[in-house]
Amino acid sequence: MNEKYNVYLVSDSTGETLDRIFLSLKSQFSNFKYEKKEFAFVRSEQQIDKIIKECNEVENSLILYTIVETKLAKYITSKSEESKVPCFGILGNLILSFSKLLNQKAIHKPSAQHVLDEDYYKRIEAIQFTMAHDDGKKVDDLVNADVILLGVSRTSKTPTSIYLANRGYKTINIPLVLNQQLPEGLLSNKKACIIGLIADPERLADIRRNRVAIMKDHKLKEYTDIDFIQKEVNDSKNLFKKNNWPTIDVTRRSVEETAASILKIIEIKKNK
Repeated sequence: MNEKYNVYLVSDSTGETLDRIFLSLKSQFSNFKYEKKEFAFVRSEQQIDKIIKECNEVENSLILYTIVETKLAKYITSKSEESKVPCFGILGNLILSFSKLLNQKAIHKPSAQHVLDEDYYKRIEAIQFTMAHDDGKKVDDLVNADVILLGVSRTSKTPTSIYLANRGYKTINIPLVLNQQLPEGLLSNKKACIIGLIADPERLADIRRNRVAIMKDHKLKEYTDIDFIQKEVNDSKNLFKKNNWPTIDVTRRSVEETAASILKIIEIKKNK
């Protein structure tokens, strides 16, 4: 299949949910070539008419939508059928099935998930905490962390921390540097979930060389030396094993996969 599709993502809210669903969907098709166009906060028939008009002006167009207001969802479906544009509602059947299961009528309110409730403010607080404690900053505040990530340079500590913060977990990440002492209070911390991140030394060397090239700092010879990196990784493994801290190899994992493993570890710790 060499055809290129024009994919229109239409949402009555921010479009975040739809974008993630499309990301999962397209990952299942290795030869799926497409151009993506996103439309957020679509809440009128006039907006839909403009989208359908644009779909008619290009070849191989298709629509994926998350519109929870029933009348508007029916409108985009009927208009796309008239124009013979493939159109797929992502949440419609699921909401209907849940409605039947729960024996409740859905409220069909756009952006209902974006509520300024306790969980929302918890996430904001976690993000602020995590950003303030990035890369070993303010390590005198370990007692207030939910998660503490340890690892040598370029083991995805920061992006993983931010992802966890978005899930509401106050996260501190601490870089492990040879011959540098661990922060005071780390070994005695029983509250936080302490997790070690490791990666293949060859992979780390590649990532670090690319970073040094971007920084244009060629004095960091030791930073990219494979023998030095091997020692760093081995020392970190020994540290994690000595303290019985769970270890995750991030070499072939995305940030999302690493975070999912951490959330599983947190859940296990809670149930102990």
